[in-house]
Amino acid sequence: MYGEYEEVMNKAVLYIEEYLNEELTTEKVASYSAISMYHFHRIFQSYLGMSVAEYVRKRRLTHAAQTLVMTERPVLDIAIQYGFSSQEAFTRAFKRMFHLPPKRYRTYFQSFYIEREGISMQKGLPKGWVLSGSHPTEYEMGLDYETVHQGRASAYIQAREGVTHGGFTTLMQMFKADKYRGTRLRLTAFIKSENVKDWAGLWMRVDGKDTEPLAMDNMQNRPIKNTTNWQPYSVVLDIKEEALGIAFGILLSGKGCIWADSFRLDEVDEKVPSTDLAENFYETLSGEPINLQFEDIEE
Repeated sequence: MYGEYEEVMNKAVLYIEEYLNEELTTEKVASYSAISMYHFHRIFQSYLGMSVAEYVRKRRLTHAAQTLVMTERPVLDIAIQYGFSSQEAFTRAFKRMFHLPPKRYRTYFQSFYIEREGISMQKGLPKGWVLSGSHPTEYEMGLDYETVHQGRASAYIQAREGVTHGGFTTLMQMFKADKYRGTRLRLTAFIKSENVKDWAGLWMRVDGKDTEPLAMDNMQNRPIKNTTNWQPYSVVLDIKEEALGIAFGILLSGKGCIWADSFRLDEVDEKVPSTDLAENFYETLSGEPINLQFEDIEE
């Protein structure tokens, strides 16, 4: 479903970001997207796993958490700024998402920043993730506590000075395919970019025996470039019965910086098209060889 409405979804997410501090309803966002509210709700829920209202609430709470830590503003002022009718309602929602009340969250994470001399980025690999690629030492990566899509932190990859043109690095995970064999799997993540000169992308690979790739998509045919705000991206692959492992992550090639957050893995049906690069490549080929005498010239 998502492939057909990719542009609609991206416009909707950017619209929400622009008007996050104003009144936002499903009807208003659907109207901006120029499709019916019912249809838009189904698309949004299917792709992000939550309603528009829940997505907006989580984005506002994420911004509120950053404001709590980076300022000394009263909790009530922050609650009102981000659309909550009272401090009590804000506290209940905040505790559900962050498992701490706002004041305790502020105290804990302000000391966290002080211990790190006010630096909002923490270098090093996030737990459970590994570093790979052709030139991994030419990049810095870690956690960012200010540039966040949802929750407390995002992961980032930033090119160092003198990075090799055409080289790349990736922050990745790999897990057993057992649970997903015979399914179509969609990987979704929110990615933000800044001054990406070559390209960046979300990727997933399905491996068989001896790590033979059975399916792969790294978004090379629809790369992330330049500077973009948080947007959802997805790759969709079939997990064959002979699959042994599934790897996924984000990659950056060349100069720039990217952030990633809010990863999801969902089983989808055949209505959601596969983005397998090999599969899509063969679909673009002609049925017969052409222009064998070199007589036809493109105008």
